Amino acid sequence: MMKMKVVCAMLLVVVLMVEVTTIAEAVTCSPLQLSSCLGAITSNTPPSADCCNKLKEQKPCLCGYVRNPNLRQYVNSAGSRRVASSCGVTIPNC
Repeated sequence: MMKMKVVCAMLLVVVLMVEVTTIAEAVTCSPLQLSSCLGAITSNTPPSADCCNKLKEQKPCLCGYVRNPNLRQYVNSAGSRRVASSCGVTIPNC
């Protein structure tokens, strides 16, 4: 009985690892994908649905953008944080 529980737990871990890997591989990290957010970031207009969708797609890439000295200031700007919040996306602490 205990052996069966261990096998089931291991199988669950493998399935979760495959699922996370698939999600990570599906995202192409490109800050240009977020160009539809530019207007909302630089003005006080609400983000478009396209902006929010792209931001959600690019969420796995945000730490990479934060670590990039050329992009950090844009990701950490007040406008970017406002747009992310409006879209329901949390900018991670990396």
